[in-house]
Amino acid sequence: MTERSQPLPRGVRALAGIAAVLLLLPLIGLWSRAPWSELTAQATQPEVLDALWLSLGCSAAATVCTFVLGLPLAIWMDGPPSGLRTAVRVLVTLPMVLPPVVGGVALLFAFGRNGLVGAPLADWFGVSLPFTEAGVVLAEAYIALPFFVLAAEGGLRAMDRRYVDAAATLGASPWRTLVSVTLPMIAPSLRAGLLLAWARALGEFGATITFAGNLAGRTRTMPLEVYAALETSPEAASVLSVLLVLFSGGVLFTLRHHWFPVR
Repeated sequence: MTERSQPLPRGVRALAGIAAVLLLLPLIGLWSRAPWSELTAQATQPEVLDALWLSLGCSAAATVCTFVLGLPLAIWMDGPPSGLRTAVRVLVTLPMVLPPVVGGVALLFAFGRNGLVGAPLADWFGVSLPFTEAGVVLAEAYIALPFFVLAAEGGLRAMDRRYVDAAATLGASPWRTLVSVTLPMIAPSLRAGLLLAWARALGEFGATITFAGNLAGRTRTMPLEVYAALETSPEAASVLSVLLVLFSGGVLFTLRHHWFPVR
């Protein structure tokens, strides 16, 4: 890749600098207000630890759900173009552009006590998803699923299909071809999709608070704990915010080779 031969116009550089400052200032403000001397004490508060472990457990479960359900969906979407696949792709992408609170309302109407699926679940099996840890997992999986599906489908579209054709020619079954050829070839895309889905699930707020509530020790994840702590303990809110920023930065650093060009 060749270097840029012409310098950028001053106006472009000025606007780029303003954009960088706009993105950086909130982080500087958070960093400057964080009680660094009390970081360990605040981070080990019982309510903070409860929110942390709940967030890690629910986001991990949601990520497993996105893999189990999203991989077959991505493989199917990678098939020949059709109207049905286009419609499904729109539905898959929709949670990424919808306001998360709208997703939470939609989940209530589908899986709530009086929802399309929630009512039969409650009447026949006594299962209620809202305001439970399972509800948190469902809300996070619903929001995180598109990130994994689109990453996996992108890997499938970019792979060299000659190896798949060669495996089929040699007599490999479709299942063996998938496990031995396709999945290893798209492994980087799968890892990136899983990390993105996990990060999105960990940071989910709107759908979770709408569908699963904000019950301390039960459905209050880290983002919800930040929201609750702002009213009672700004120091704890800043500590949790710093932890989430550090985690998000770690995800970006891990995926830097997928997103940032190497010169």
